Amino acid sequence: MSPYSRRQFMLSGAALAGGSLLAGCEAPVRELEGGFTGVNIDRGHALRDRLKRGGDALAPSVTHRTGVVIAGGGIAGLSAARALRLAGVDDFALLELEDRPGGNSKGGSIKGIECPLGAHYLPVPGDDASEVQDYLEELGLRKRVAGRWQYDEMSLCHSPQERLFFNGQWQDGLLPMHEVGAGTLAQYRRFSELVAAQSRVAAFTMPTMKTWMRHGGLPAAHAALDAITFAGWLASHGLDDPHLRWYLDYACRDDYGAGAARVSAWSGIAYFASRHGFHAPSQEVIGEDERDAVLTWPQGNGWLSQQLAAPLAVRGQLRTGHSVIRIAQTGHAVEVDVHVAESDRIERWVAAHCVVALPIFLAARVVQSAPDFLQQAATRMQWAPWLVANIHIDAPLEDRAGAAPSWDNVLYADAVPGGLGYVDAGHQRLDPRPAPTVLSYYQALGDLPDARKLLVEQPWTHWRDPIIASLSSAHPDLAQRATRMEITRYGHAMSVPVPGGQALLGRIGMAGIQGRRLALSNGEKVPLTPTPVSGRLSFAHADWSGYSVFEEAFTRGFGAGALAATRLRGA
Repeated sequence: MSPYSRRQFMLSGAALAGGSLLAGCEAPVRELEGGFTGVNIDRGHALRDRLKRGGDALAPSVTHRTGVVIAGGGIAGLSAARALRLAGVDDFALLELEDRPGGNSKGGSIKGIECPLGAHYLPVPGDDASEVQDYLEELGLRKRVAGRWQYDEMSLCHSPQERLFFNGQWQDGLLPMHEVGAGTLAQYRRFSELVAAQSRVAAFTMPTMKTWMRHGGLPAAHAALDAITFAGWLASHGLDDPHLRWYLDYACRDDYGAGAARVSAWSGIAYFASRHGFHAPSQEVIGEDERDAVLTWPQGNGWLSQQLAAPLAVRGQLRTGHSVIRIAQTGHAVEVDVHVAESDRIERWVAAHCVVALPIFLAARVVQSAPDFLQQAATRMQWAPWLVANIHIDAPLEDRAGAAPSWDNVLYADAVPGGLGYVDAGHQRLDPRPAPTVLSYYQALGDLPDARKLLVEQPWTHWRDPIIASLSSAHPDLAQRATRMEITRYGHAMSVPVPGGQALLGRIGMAGIQGRRLALSNGEKVPLTPTPVSGRLSFAHADWSGYSVFEEAFTRGFGAGALAATRLRGA
């Protein structure tokens, strides 16, 4: 790999910033090694070639039989497996394309330091996310002490939690505040009032299905917001302050992979209303630490996916390197054909039920005689590409003036398209001594033209150099401290909640609801959730909520797994 110079990344930063050079020192820089890691794009391309050949190339060489097949090992698939376990069902297999399960919640390491390859935190869940709460309790992360729920202090994000590089210095929090005018503060307050007003009309929940269940579908007030873009809604209320609009656009890209001009007004409001609301600086907030509390680990949500997968690996229920290429219902069973990477052969699984825990666009390709609701969803929905760049540094970085180094560090108007800043994988360490760490930089590419094509065709240096250039504006010595960068690419990282999405998915979800309750092995009864169903198939993925977060994937997976257990046991 050829070294890049300070001049090279200064010029790349200038191009991204519209011609203004990024500030930085002129000290010599080391060669920054690295490359692509994580998702195996080549494996998918090889499989595509086999599918094109067809015929004997797709004939199964062996057949396995089991009670339930779970197609897909992201959080939804892993949660479906947990539901089966709690229902006393052990006769199942989980099939996953990659060598490690977890989907967007995988972790990795660089030079022995663990870091996230995708999602990096879980907000302390509210009561609507009861399935997630129960799982955290099972892990010992949540327990009742003196009548109150408490969360594991080691897993709660340590302070300081977040900061913003704004107007040449760091400030606490991500809402721009340094030297902003009275007009900006007034619009902050106005937006806060509007979020609260919308919540009073019809409460927002996470997961969204809990709202549907309470109202028998999508509430009228939510449907009105779902019909327009967030940018259009903001404009209709005269909210045009550039600082407010930057922050709200950042929030949309952070959770949805695309900005306010693409996502629905429903999703823009739900970002705040389903969690902690939006609080203008002058507003007094009771229990603010609890309101903003998040759980995180050095490897991000990869830690949670590891805990979900561990018992499956022990019992032989987890099959990695298995690419699902066909799901077909027969008279009395489901056939699931997979390509096994290690042996390069096709195998068939025959089961009484299948949990399709695949992204909607992929499910529509592999499910034979796909139901109308699946085809409609695949046609209407959109997906955002994503990139995570993990940068190993050998010592703490120089800092500009202002707030202290935090877990989450964001650059205002980042020069990198879709740049969301970085989290410090070493932030949870208790040892105060300076040490090497990994900075995990996130880039949402939903608004970048041809982003998916660029991820496949461009070398890793295409992404490396602008990232280093941009971060150097806040950390002048980054090029001297960085020793390696590893980039994880996601071509279809998350569904984008575009206008009309909630209306469609709400209809589909409510049509599949089952009016029964699942009896767990411990005698507890759990209500079944709105789960899209077609014969012996139940569908589970965060896509069915219209956006990709842990709580949505986990709850949908649990509901689909519970339904599979009920049907398998003849309940």
